[in-house]
Amino acid sequence: MKLHEYQARQLFAEYLIPHPGGIIANTPEEAAAAADSLGGSVVIKAQVLVGGRGKAGGVKTVDSPETAKKAAETIIGMNLKGETVEHLLVVPKAEIIQEYYLGLTLDRGANCLTLILSPAGGMDIEALAETKPDRITRIPVYPHKGVNEDELMRTCGEIFNSKILTMQAVDIIRRIYCLYLEKGCTLIEINPLARLADSTLSALDGKITIDDNAAEIIPGLLDFRNPEEYSVDETEAGAAGLTFVSMDGEIGCIVNGAGLAMATMDIIKYYGASPANFLDVGGSSNPEKVVTALTILMRNPKVTAILVNIFGGITRCDDIAKGIIEARKQIDLMVPMVIRLIGTNDKEGREILLSAGLTAEDSLSTAVRKVVELSKSTQPVTSGREKGTA
Repeated sequence: MKLHEYQARQLFAEYLIPHPGGIIANTPEEAAAAADSLGGSVVIKAQVLVGGRGKAGGVKTVDSPETAKKAAETIIGMNLKGETVEHLLVVPKAEIIQEYYLGLTLDRGANCLTLILSPAGGMDIEALAETKPDRITRIPVYPHKGVNEDELMRTCGEIFNSKILTMQAVDIIRRIYCLYLEKGCTLIEINPLARLADSTLSALDGKITIDDNAAEIIPGLLDFRNPEEYSVDETEAGAAGLTFVSMDGEIGCIVNGAGLAMATMDIIKYYGASPANFLDVGGSSNPEKVVTALTILMRNPKVTAILVNIFGGITRCDDIAKGIIEARKQIDLMVPMVIRLIGTNDKEGREILLSAGLTAEDSLSTAVRKVVELSKSTQPVTSGREKGTA
């Protein structure tokens, strides 16, 4: 779950991480009023869930309410990397002496968190990582051990080159680390962490992403969810109790259980094809879930075949079968479908399918080989997918 900058600042405020104030504006008039209340000299910042706003024209510095209004008129409605700007953050202009970079992220390869620091923050930090990697310091952080205080003090001393700044930086990092763990983050980035004219450090920009699973269980985090981050399919799937992630392959998957879904995708790859999605119908035996799942899959013009893989435990195979039959009545399934049923009430499920002229495999490898063969012999349907998907 990605947060807008103004949302990241709300968490910074909660954890007492120093940052300038700011006001959200949704119209040019509101931007002008915000600039007036902040003294006139402000920065107008587009609030979108993509990077590179400054280079794309989504950040403008102005010196009066009148110029703030003109800047807002330019930015609101702008398309930035596929996202339309609807909200602005108006912040007071800061007198920056130096820009630093501070980041904390999950390093899956190293099985730890990584603290990233650089004395050269700003818009070109990505280029710096390629051209001058020695300017970027990485410190591994293991949650069961915490931050190594000695290494942190030594590194910050080298980067900030001032005892006053070093102590401020160490305090900010400690607070960032607490925020990261307590809010289920996968990334916190401050770029720039600026040294101001009064020799204080301030987070002038913030980027935070939060694990979706953490957002579901940590109070208050769902309030930060932004609808524009999710596709229509993901939103509809979530409302129906499905877990859905779109992918780039050609075989649509409907599976019960996240582990089985992952294994199913691996086996599809093993037999020479690629999954079009991850879709977990969960443990419920509601046939309507199958209808919704098939509706979502048939919107994807890349799908050339569908695999339904059910290992019945809590999920009953006969209810899945009923859902498939009902879906065929409501949706024009224009691609072949292979069904694998095993487990709770699989006999009853097979009988339901057989009465409708369908069969179900009991072997997963057999089902996957079959759906891959059918997929390779089927051309993608690029028109008519709208039928029955409302």
